[in-house]
Amino acid sequence: MQAWKHWRLEHTPNASDHSGLAFLYFDKSYADGSEKTNTFSSEALHELADVCAQLKRNPPKALAIFSAKENGFAAGADIDEFTRFKGAEEAFAFTSLGNEVFDQVAALPFPTLAMIHGFCMGGGTELALACRYRIMDDGAKSKMALPEVMLGIVPGWGGAKRLPELIGAAQALDLMLTGRGVDGKKAKRMGLVDDVTPRRHFANAAKVFLAKPRAPHQPAFREAITNWPIIRGLVANMSRKTVAQRARKDHYPAPYAIIDLWEKFGGDPRAVPASDPISIQSLFSHPTAPNLIRIFKLQDRLKALGGSAGAAAGAEDFHIKHVHVIGAGVMGGDIAAWCALRGFKVTLQDLDHGRIAPAIKRAAEAYKKRLKLPHLVQAAMDRLMPDVKGDGVAHCDLVIEAIVENAEIKKNLYAAIEPRMKASAILATNTSSIPLQELSIGLARPERLVGIHFFNPVAQMMLVEIVEGPGTSAETMQRSQAFVKKIDKLPLPVKSAPGFLVNRILTPYMTEAQVMLAEGISAETIDAAAKEFGMPMGPIELADVVGLDVGLAVGRELHKPGNPQPARIQELVEAKKLGKKSGEGFYKWVNGKPQKAHGSGTVDLAPLWMRMTLPAVNEAVACVREGIVADADLCDAGIIFGTGFAPHRGGPLNYLRATGKEKLLAEMKSLEQQHGQRFIADAGWATL
Repeated sequence: MQAWKHWRLEHTPNASDHSGLAFLYFDKSYADGSEKTNTFSSEALHELADVCAQLKRNPPKALAIFSAKENGFAAGADIDEFTRFKGAEEAFAFTSLGNEVFDQVAALPFPTLAMIHGFCMGGGTELALACRYRIMDDGAKSKMALPEVMLGIVPGWGGAKRLPELIGAAQALDLMLTGRGVDGKKAKRMGLVDDVTPRRHFANAAKVFLAKPRAPHQPAFREAITNWPIIRGLVANMSRKTVAQRARKDHYPAPYAIIDLWEKFGGDPRAVPASDPISIQSLFSHPTAPNLIRIFKLQDRLKALGGSAGAAAGAEDFHIKHVHVIGAGVMGGDIAAWCALRGFKVTLQDLDHGRIAPAIKRAAEAYKKRLKLPHLVQAAMDRLMPDVKGDGVAHCDLVIEAIVENAEIKKNLYAAIEPRMKASAILATNTSSIPLQELSIGLARPERLVGIHFFNPVAQMMLVEIVEGPGTSAETMQRSQAFVKKIDKLPLPVKSAPGFLVNRILTPYMTEAQVMLAEGISAETIDAAAKEFGMPMGPIELADVVGLDVGLAVGRELHKPGNPQPARIQELVEAKKLGKKSGEGFYKWVNGKPQKAHGSGTVDLAPLWMRMTLPAVNEAVACVREGIVADADLCDAGIIFGTGFAPHRGGPLNYLRATGKEKLLAEMKSLEQQHGQRFIADAGWATL
C-alpha cells in the first residue's frame, strides 16, 4: 500500500456491521519533526490527489476524514507557500491545484464524511464542503470559517461554490464576507454540518453514521431561493451595499470580488478571465493582499513571543492562576472581566463596592452575550470577585494596577502593597504613558515591575504591550508574555520610554488632528480624511471613544517643547465632557453613536490625511531607531493591532517603503515649512 508523508489511510476490520469503511487521517509532516498544525501545501494536495486515485481503484464502502492533530482539522492553505509565490500566476496555479484535488474528493463514488474538531479554516472548511457529510465536535473552541477575505483573497478551493449550494447564498455570503467562524451548534442550525458530537466519540460516530448514511443536506426553501437566477442579482446588490458600509473597494477589493465570483462565475475562480479585477491574478497583484498576508504572519510572530516562556525556568515558575486587579474603572474592570472569562481567578479592588459594582454589571452583560449558556456565565462570574479590602494582594500571582494616570499616586499604592505580595508575584502597571523608570523608584524589588498595557476596548483590542523597564528581569518579561498569550491576546515586548510604542506613535497623529480642528476644519472632515487613508475610525471620534481625560493625560506626558498643545480638549475635560463615556466630547453621543452634523463635502482629503499620518510615520521611524521595539516589522504589528492603523497599507513603516522614502521626505519638508518643527524628519530616515 502507498505510504504518504502527510496522510494516513486505514481500513476498519471486516466486521459485519462496519465492513469496508476507510479512515483517512490528515497529519501534516514538518521537517523539524514538530506537530504544529495541518495546512495544505502543494505537496499535501498532490498526495491527497494520489489518495483519491487509490480509493477510486479500490473503493471502500465509505470514507471518513479525520485530523491527527490535537489543535484542529486544518488551518487552510500553507501561508508560508503563499509568501514564496514569485507572481500572481503561481498563486493562480496553487488555487487551481486545490480546486482540482477537492473536486476529486467530491467526485468519489461513495459516501464521504469530514470529522471536524478544533479550528477548521479556509481550505479545511473547503475540504469538509467537498465531502458529502460533516460531523463537528461540540466544544466551544471548534470553529468553521472561510476567512480568506481577511487575507485580501477569495475562497478559491470550491468554498464560494459549495457553501451557497449547501446553506443558501444569503447565509454563505455573510460567512464569506465577514470571515467569522461558527461553532458546532450554530453550524448544525445553518445546515453546514449534519451532526454534532464530542470528539471522544468521533470514531464510533463515524462508523454509525456511515453504516446508514442519510440523504445529503438540502437548504430550506427560504435559503434555496437566494441561489435562484431571478433572485441572485438582488442578493448580490444587497450584499454590496452592506460591504460598502464597512470597506472601500479600492482599499479592500476582496469582499466585492467574492460577491462577483458567486454571482457571475458560480463561485469558480478558474472561470474568471485573468484580466478581470476579481481574478486570483488581479487580487494577488493588488497591494492589499500581500499586506494582509504579511499582517497574518506578523500576528503569528506575536503569538510566538508568548509561547516559550517555560523554557528558561520550570514551567511551574511561569504559572499564573490568580490575578488581582486594582482599579475598577472602565479599563481595570474590563481587564478583570476578560481575565475571568479566560479562566483565571480574579479579585477586583477599589475604594468601595459602589465603584466595583458597575464593572461587575458590565462583566455579567458581556458574559451573557459571549457565553450564552447560564452555567458558563455563572462559572465566569464566580471567578470574578469584588475585593474592597484588597485581600487578594497577598495571595495572587499577578497584580495589575489600573488606577489614575498619575505617577505619585501609583508609587504610593506600590509602597502599600509591595510588602504584602508573595515573593513570586509580578507587579504590573497598565499605565499608558508613564515610564517604568519613574514608577520603580522606591520599590524593594524593581525586577518584578513590568508594564502590561491593554488597549480600550479590552475585549476587542488584541494587542497588549509588555513594557520592560531598566530593572525588569528577563523572567518577569517571559512570564508576562506567557500570561498575555494565555488570555488570548498578542504580547508585544517594548522598552520603557514615554508612551512606549503605540501611544507614542498615535499621539502626534491625534494631536495634529486636534490642531487642524482648532484651525477651523470640521471634525467630520478630519475624520473623513482619516477614513479615506484607511483608518477604521477618524481621530476625533477615536479621541471621544478612548476618553478625553485619558487622551489629555497622555498628551501632556508626551508633549514636546515647541509643539502646539490643543486647548479644546482641556476645556472639554474641565467641563466633564469626556467623550463617549459621558455622552459628549468633541461629538455628542446618542445610543453609543456620535452625532455628526455633515460629511466632508467637496474638500480634497488627501492633503489632510497626509498631514495627520506623517507625524505618526516619523515617530515610528524614531521608535525603531531608538530600539523601543525590536524591528520595523514588530513596530508595524504593534500599530496595526494596537490602533487599527490602515491594515491594507501594512503599517506605518510598510506604508513608508511602499510610497517611497524620498516622496514622503519631500512632503515632510513642505509641511515643516508650513507648520514648523514638529514635521522635521527624524534622524532614522537616513538609515532606512
